[in-house]
Amino acid sequence: MSRRLVVLPTPAAVAEATADRVVAAARNAIRRRGVFRVALSGGTTPLLVYPLLLAAPRLAAVDWSLAEFFWADERAVPPTHRESNYNAALAVFLSDLPGVRLSAVHRMPAERLDQDAAARDYQAEIARAFGIPAGATTPPVFDLIWLGMGRDGHTASLFPGSAALAERRRWVVGNWAPGPAMWRMTLTYPVLNAAREALFQVCGPEKEAAFAAVWAGSHQLPAAAVRARRTLWLVDRAAAHGAQDAA
Repeated sequence: MSRRLVVLPTPAAVAEATADRVVAAARNAIRRRGVFRVALSGGTTPLLVYPLLLAAPRLAAVDWSLAEFFWADERAVPPTHRESNYNAALAVFLSDLPGVRLSAVHRMPAERLDQDAAARDYQAEIARAFGIPAGATTPPVFDLIWLGMGRDGHTASLFPGSAALAERRRWVVGNWAPGPAMWRMTLTYPVLNAAREALFQVCGPEKEAAFAAVWAGSHQLPAAAVRARRTLWLVDRAAAHGAQDAA
């Protein structure tokens, strides 16, 4: 495992670096395995990156027909809802991405009333997409899981004190979010930590305290427990507040 921090001056610079890292991960995965499997997240920071991936030269640098898209988490809202992570990615990114196959976009069905059944179905869908036998316990290895971090230190929909933090077998679970109070669906630590790369994009002074605690190794905050094979933190100066680039 490796963990690296890159501090950049502005959110725009973090977005540029994130876009470059997504392209690099995609190209490397396609060259090595013929497919790029990525899990997207919600929040506002990816919205700065999506237009960069749709513009030259990044757009033409990747054969997006060889990409498969999943989600790290989703709110319990319909897929057309303005708070849906899927809807946000579809509206400003996936719908304009050339070559993307409908069958390669794997939406989390978090709006279903039976969250447990929906999570099990999504786990089964992931297994099929990865060619993993049904019932296997070894988690899939994503090429990239693209994450953010909330001011409370949550990532994906793993919140401080929530039940999903203790999950060690299932890949996907429903989890209660304290604010705004609602059910969500999330990938769990076994999947996050099996990834070839976890990429954190963190911006804003409101994230400063949480980031300081996470980078210091606090066990109280969920984002601190994400340790993929490679974990890269791209953080703006306002959030890092004095932290230095480190390998």
